[in-house]
Amino acid sequence: MIDVSGLQALRALADLGTMNRAADDLGYTASAISQKIKRLESEVGVKLIAPAGRRVILTPAGRALVETAPMVVQALERSVSAARSADAGVPRGRFHIVAFSTAVRGIVAPVLPSLLDDYPDLRIEVTEADPVPAVYAVESGGADLALVHDADGVPTPVSAGVRPTLLHTDVGDLAVPSGHPLATVDGPLELDLLDDCRWVTSPPGTVCHQWFRRMFAGRDIDPDVVHSVDDFSTQMALVASGGVVALIPRLARPTPPDGVTILPLRHAPRREVYAVWRRSAEDDPALRAVLAALGG
Repeated sequence: MIDVSGLQALRALADLGTMNRAADDLGYTASAISQKIKRLESEVGVKLIAPAGRRVILTPAGRALVETAPMVVQALERSVSAARSADAGVPRGRFHIVAFSTAVRGIVAPVLPSLLDDYPDLRIEVTEADPVPAVYAVESGGADLALVHDADGVPTPVSAGVRPTLLHTDVGDLAVPSGHPLATVDGPLELDLLDDCRWVTSPPGTVCHQWFRRMFAGRDIDPDVVHSVDDFSTQMALVASGGVVALIPRLARPTPPDGVTILPLRHAPRREVYAVWRRSAEDDPALRAVLAALGG
């Protein structure tokens, strides 16, 4: 019988290209990844990797093993699910959730107390990751459930062995100083009222910065960005200082400090949040319990 963690290590190496990247992705050291692959070679009886300059690459045998790794993980998953289902369907054991940061804060953390109270034998572990590596973690068997979001309306791609379901729609609101003229506007704000604002925004490359730029798309407007800050509590503090406004996603929004007013936007930017899991694990009582708690 081969070690599943060795399969995961080999697949991570195939996908990410180096031992160091595979180690970072799986939470091991590069030495541990190398040892897992060596053990797997011993179990299989063939060479799975070969040196290529300063790096290593998969041999044809290694590539063949990686191609069948998802089927092995899924078969083992079905066996574990069957055993758990036979045990009166009580959620128990380790359950690993991978999610982007605001989903951890706004979706996962609020349901953890009730889950742990209801199922004391269930150990829930949470890891923060962006959508693409989160899906990979589920597909490869490194995680049981992922929370991912679409990017500019395009869902995160998943394989046929994975099932996504819409869990939540996140919406952006405007944070303004309470003395700002916009704070007195009744009803959702029209986007053209924001043209003369000074802004604190999330850094380029983040989803929230994409949201910010999208509000001005198609118009000859160069928004006045004063501050670039990733932390939303810090953004709120800068808004409270009176000089800027901010676009804050509801999932990420901390309690507004004194002096900050939250306003809805008409045609507000939004993103869909999906729960993703392996189809082969659908009979797992722990998966069903977690999905129910999350509203999936």
